[in-house]
Amino acid sequence: MSYMDIPYGLDDHFSVPEFRFKSIWKVQANDTYQVNQPNGLEIPGIFVAYEGKGAFTYSDTRHELDAGTYTIVRNGVPCSYRCVGGDWKFYFIHFDPLDMAFHLDLPVGKPVSTAKMPEAVRLCERLIDSLIVKPKGYGLTVQLLSQELLQLLAREHDANYESRHPELDDILYQMHKNIGQTLPIDDFVRQSGLSRTVFFARFRSRTGMSPNRYMQELKLASAKAALETTNSSVKEIAAALRFYDEFHFSKLFKQRYGVAPRSYRNSRGAAQTDEH
Repeated sequence: MSYMDIPYGLDDHFSVPEFRFKSIWKVQANDTYQVNQPNGLEIPGIFVAYEGKGAFTYSDTRHELDAGTYTIVRNGVPCSYRCVGGDWKFYFIHFDPLDMAFHLDLPVGKPVSTAKMPEAVRLCERLIDSLIVKPKGYGLTVQLLSQELLQLLAREHDANYESRHPELDDILYQMHKNIGQTLPIDDFVRQSGLSRTVFFARFRSRTGMSPNRYMQELKLASAKAALETTNSSVKEIAAALRFYDEFHFSKLFKQRYGVAPRSYRNSRGAAQTDEH
């Protein structure tokens, strides 16, 4: 018997933040390069510095924009920027509004170092190429590429926060890809390199539940999908998903969804071939 994996989708409350790409500048500056914006930029955006060094003054605070740094700036804030040391190369992407940056929890108004600069440069160059050649659908392409740049930096920024516990990423992936298997939690503890106590604490912090409960939720979600889309019996579904037995599965399913598996299938109008 083959069983269905669980469906994956966006949360019902999710909405895409507003984002409009405006333009991209590729600047190769020397010591003669200096820009003053006493009234601030008309449109917000992001500096992506990939070589050399620049000085950036933003709301009366001076920052350095070395190679491998980026900074997101608001519009309407007095600022100035110039080359330092005779060589400064950067991209500046105008986009409006800042909703996407805020949604991704990216810092605004201060430089941030990134190890993702090679990937960021490639995205900027693809942006420029699309705007030069203008292939079919290039308008959508540049919108997506500029958002991908923000997402690249946001994922790196997020991974730097200990509360997310990125060491659990691969373990969660394995759980989702092996829903029908019995996965000893102790194996995951050893894989994580953490003590059992720390592993359980971080897993609960990340998911809101224990590892065993998380696997149970995955199995029940998979069983629900199988009841909706196959004519496999309740007994077959329980066996395929490694529940103790059909009755144990039915009890857990009813606790989770408020209705027994057969009743749920009847309510969906699916074919039944349940055998006792």
